[in-house]
Amino acid sequence: MQPKEHATGAEDIVIVGAGLAGLATALGLHRKGVRSLVLESSPALRASGFAFTTWKNAFRALDALGVGDKIRKQHLQIQALRVFSSSTGETVKEMDLTVQGRREPHEIRCVRRDLLLQTLAEELPAGTIRYSSKIVSIEEDRSSVKVLQLADGSVLRAKVLISCDGINSVVAKWLGLAKPSHSGRTAARGLAHYPDGHGFEPKFLQFIGHGFRSGMLPCNETDIYWFFTWTPSENDKGCDENAATMKQFVLSNLRGSRVPEEALAVIERSEMTDVLAAPLRFRSPFSLMTARISKGNACVAGDALHPMTPDLGQGGCSALEDSVTLARCLGEAILAGKGGTEKERIEAGLREYASIRRWRSVELVATAYVVGFVQQSHNAIVSFLRDRFLSGALARRLLKMADYDCGTLLC
Repeated sequence: MQPKEHATGAEDIVIVGAGLAGLATALGLHRKGVRSLVLESSPALRASGFAFTTWKNAFRALDALGVGDKIRKQHLQIQALRVFSSSTGETVKEMDLTVQGRREPHEIRCVRRDLLLQTLAEELPAGTIRYSSKIVSIEEDRSSVKVLQLADGSVLRAKVLISCDGINSVVAKWLGLAKPSHSGRTAARGLAHYPDGHGFEPKFLQFIGHGFRSGMLPCNETDIYWFFTWTPSENDKGCDENAATMKQFVLSNLRGSRVPEEALAVIERSEMTDVLAAPLRFRSPFSLMTARISKGNACVAGDALHPMTPDLGQGGCSALEDSVTLARCLGEAILAGKGGTEKERIEAGLREYASIRRWRSVELVATAYVVGFVQQSHNAIVSFLRDRFLSGALARRLLKMADYDCGTLLC
């Protein structure tokens, strides 16, 4: 039986994955007047992880895409960061999160993934996203067009292939990127709902040391997002069998430290369906120094490019940076009326994108790993240095990494 061609035939640009990077890239291209098709393997939008810390660099990207104010209206602005030692219960650092950055005041909100994905999808033309479309193989014809075999037996031909399909990216593997490494740590995440209002101040509370890293911050007046990262031991086997077991594991660890009762109450409030856990993986920053981020008319973005540990809160933010940069470089290359053939311009545009994002990705992945190691460490010497001297430097590092401007969609 011969595979069936998709009804639209060859597509100019195919984006794999309807997550943050995929939808934001499609919207950026749409703003430039360039059409794309987004393939999503699931039957509907997915919003794993519940929420993510959205720093100023992400809002610069969202503003470039024209959706920043919509997201601001749905989420509280976080006013301060308060870091506690889980060993002593003492506040080791408190920082104003609205201070002036290099260009403008900082801005931090905890954004619900489902609301952001819905907003991005609503801005796209009808038919841009094709659901239940999983790629099983990629080939290349003599003209460098990518031939995509889908799980349903259909075939798509793409003049440009953009991979935004996450840490297990089929396209990243095809490009030859190094397999993501396990950090040796695991993260549990949850969302607590308060229909009548939670009453918490708009502050980012973080608990570090004692062998784990935990924190919580409000998304809006009714939802609080929390996380807990730790290094599993033999005694922890089975703790992630289901959400209920995971929730009790987190609570038992926090009760064994100096975390305040009001923080424990937030986790207690979480429903079983609002708790999940997963190992933390990252792509070696050393491999990214020489990795093939783009190859001809194909490239990677988001977690397909730079999976990282969540210790900077920059995973989703950097994916949005990628999207604006990629849409600008590729859009200008396609729209340019001179400077070689269209194929040559596209390849040059993707190379430009890769050169811009390579070192930013290396810095983010490496810094996140180091920050996580220091904050979570149970080592007596590291704990002493962290609680007495390093906490301020680590907190300032969060703001420094967020004070980045990916630019607009214009050259």
